[in-house]
Amino acid sequence: MSILEAPIARLDGTATTLGEITGGRPALLVNVASKCGLTPQYSGLEELQERFADRGFTVVGLPCNQFMGQEPGSAEEIQEFCSSTYGVTFPMTEKIEVNGDDRHEIYDELAGTPDEQGEAGDVQWNFEKFLLAADGTVISRFRPKVEPTDERIVDAIEAMLD
Repeated sequence: MSILEAPIARLDGTATTLGEITGGRPALLVNVASKCGLTPQYSGLEELQERFADRGFTVVGLPCNQFMGQEPGSAEEIQEFCSSTYGVTFPMTEKIEVNGDDRHEIYDELAGTPDEQGEAGDVQWNFEKFLLAADGTVISRFRPKVEPTDERIVDAIEAMLD
């Protein structure tokens, strides 16, 4: 089964698949949290969304509360925080787990992708980023401290859209 066929719900609870959320476009998948030191990365993620959406790209936020309980809110609280604080317009999913026995199947696939140092495995923290081609192929993995607007991410997106 393709990662794009993986069932997941939107933040509002509507059942869907990752492929329906991405709409057949390349995407940057990011496990997000509202109460993390890296939460200001929402600004950079929204900047990518605004810059590349018209060229057939989307960011997808996947809220996760596994790292020190930094995403404790309900779906409504997450939505309100993201839209009012950071003006988030990109799609968001239900809260999921990215590591451990209850890891969502999307992350079963993503965890096997090596980062720039060749290391695969568990997600290290909130705001780990995975660049996905339109066909669901995982292209790149960027660890949490790599800012969304880092030239490595922007260049990789540009290369996919050319």
